[in-house]
Amino acid sequence: MEPEMRPARREPEGCLVAAVRLPVRIVVLVVVVPVRMLWDLLALCARTLHRTVLRPLGRFLLVIPFTWLWRAVLTPLGRGAAWLVRYLVVAPAVWGWRYLVAAPARWLWRGVLAPAGAGIAWLVRHLVVAPGLWGWRWVLVPVGRGAAWLLRTLVAVPLVTLWRWVLVPLGRGLAFLGREVATAFAVAWRVAGYVSRAVGRAVKWVLWQAVGRPARWFYRSVCTPLGHFARDAVWRPARDAVRAALSTARRTLRRALL
Repeated sequence: MEPEMRPARREPEGCLVAAVRLPVRIVVLVVVVPVRMLWDLLALCARTLHRTVLRPLGRFLLVIPFTWLWRAVLTPLGRGAAWLVRYLVVAPAVWGWRYLVAAPARWLWRGVLAPAGAGIAWLVRHLVVAPGLWGWRWVLVPVGRGAAWLLRTLVAVPLVTLWRWVLVPLGRGLAFLGREVATAFAVAWRVAGYVSRAVGRAVKWVLWQAVGRPARWFYRSVCTPLGHFARDAVWRPARDAVRAALSTARRTLRRALL
């Protein structure tokens, strides 16, 4: 098995780990419980607002008008603009590039620039490249080797020693503390969720006992009988009387006209 594929070995936990982990988890739990309860309340309000207001409002104010605008206005306008650009801009530009730019540029390259470039290349090779190679081989390479030896002896070795014996142990300690804090936060977040759900159930039960059950009893025991009484004793007789009066008036009017 390659070194990259070996599972990470867990370090043994001792009294120091337990002494650090327990206070950290207690502090994080005390901080996270109210935050989690507030988060659940805000999430419930956001879902209710999105389902009842934002989604229908967005559909009638944005989706339907923009769909009609795209189909009825923007698509025909875009097709017309594309036709105008094609025949009034692109075609003249292609013709001008082909006959006014490309052909003179080819003649200039073949007749002037290519011969001048060959001469410049010969001069650069003998006046710049050859002296540069000599300076690289006999000057820069020896100086670079000496500078590399000094850099390794005076910089690299002290830095490797500092990394191996100071920074790596310090980083491991900080990583251990960070893992413990993250684990404590995750545990506290789950516990806060349980507490938040329990509090929500309790509040729901109290509201039902204090408001919902009396309201249901009042509706069934008081409002429904009163409504039936008003419908049977007041509304229906009044409606029948009005209908009879209107029917009598129509017959009287019809007889008077005949």
